[in-house]
Amino acid sequence: MSHNYLALKITNIQSVYKLKKALYGLKQAPRQWYERLSLFLLSHEYERGKVDKTLFIKKAATDIILVQIYVDDIVLGSSNVKLCEDFVKAMQGEFEMSMMGELSFFLVLQVRKSKEGIFICQSKYCKEILKKFEMEACKAGATPMSTNCYLEADKAGPG
Repeated sequence: MSHNYLALKITNIQSVYKLKKALYGLKQAPRQWYERLSLFLLSHEYERGKVDKTLFIKKAATDIILVQIYVDDIVLGSSNVKLCEDFVKAMQGEFEMSMMGELSFFLVLQVRKSKEGIFICQSKYCKEILKKFEMEACKAGATPMSTNCYLEADKAGPG
């Protein structure tokens, strides 16, 4: 997902969760945790993403909830707050987890929610890279790629 170009209107990026206890240090720990969590979600009518196997999707009538797993963090978003609340209740009933609050920063992405939509950017990460290579004073460009480069539609791909 990037900037405000989402196919769905996701009105509630709810939370990031972090495990309180984990099997850190064991080689198989991440795989075992993912397998346990996957089985739990699949048993609660979530479907695994076809491309990204760490994305789980549940549809309820016209609403949807998306659950993204990254190691021991869970990011979720839904078109209906009730789906988020149901997810939290089910997860806390099964796992010892704590609520980290509304998503504002994840990996190298900054996330900001407003009335206009959800905005995702990497400006903080870009500034860190510029600082690392002592390029904070470099001349900025309005467009990060050539303006005379024309892209064509992939006619062989899905339409």
